[in-house]
Amino acid sequence: MDVTIWHYVIFTAAIFAMLAVDLGLFHRKAHSVKFREAVMWYFVWLTLAAIFAGWIFWQGGSDKGAEFVTGYVIELMLSVDNIFVFLVIFSYFKVPSQFQHRVLFYGILGAVFMRAAFIGLGVSLINMFEWTIYIFGIFLVYTGIKLLIRKEGEVDPDQNPMVKIVRKVIPVSGEYDGQKFFTRKNGVLMITPLLLVLLAVESADVVFAVDSVPAILAITTDPFIVWTSNVFAILGLRSLFFIFSDLVSTIRYLKYGLSVMLTFIGLKLLAHDIYHMPTYVSLGVVVGVLVITVAASYIIKPSEADAHAHGGKSDKEPAQDSH
Repeated sequence: MDVTIWHYVIFTAAIFAMLAVDLGLFHRKAHSVKFREAVMWYFVWLTLAAIFAGWIFWQGGSDKGAEFVTGYVIELMLSVDNIFVFLVIFSYFKVPSQFQHRVLFYGILGAVFMRAAFIGLGVSLINMFEWTIYIFGIFLVYTGIKLLIRKEGEVDPDQNPMVKIVRKVIPVSGEYDGQKFFTRKNGVLMITPLLLVLLAVESADVVFAVDSVPAILAITTDPFIVWTSNVFAILGLRSLFFIFSDLVSTIRYLKYGLSVMLTFIGLKLLAHDIYHMPTYVSLGVVVGVLVITVAASYIIKPSEADAHAHGGKSDKEPAQDSH
């Protein structure tokens, strides 16, 4: 697939143009995003991703097309786990529902820039030092095992390093001031809790990028495929948040599915010199894990899931608000 710098420029410019229309036209006024609106927007982003995938298949062939689809599905799976973290952050800071879209918009805007940096770094490392691919593989296996034994409720936004530093340096107002990130009280410039929420979301995405970028680099090191599949998955994350915010806790075996997926991808990297796994096989495994995870979560009754997976305790318990 013959990709030039103009492909990156045109794609990125089109994405930012769509984001500008999204915020400037459809979400200029703060409002609570309802389920129907979220589904409509997700369908828009999914359709655009599907059209782009069709173009990749046409221009790059079946292998490149499969790489894009696999990367996109992997990012979607990881995004579902991200939604739970966002829920904890919003609940902790008691973010009014009408302001949540604004935070997610700017959070995702920042995520696009951060992913670009991570992707550039990851691809460069693999191209310069091929042995780094084994480090990525070990890291993914470690992350998969760590995710398997991770206890729920470990996310504490108040202990976020960036949030703690900002609170020490800049005065924080005690209440929200509409959608503003900054406000003035008695002539003193202060930040609002909404900016703290945004910082917590951005910090969380750094952690997500550390997992997701190596995962997709295990599928392909083509920077254009990695970049575009990441961006399309990120763009749909806002809508997924509003669609699944009330449903994510019902996917009881999510962390097990993610653990299997990350471990599988890590092992695939470690064995790449011994056996080159076709992209379609990787796609089949990833989709299969996703289907089994969701099906098991809904087929097995909650009491059985709790007894088997958590010793009788409910999964994804909401974090206690200390405010």
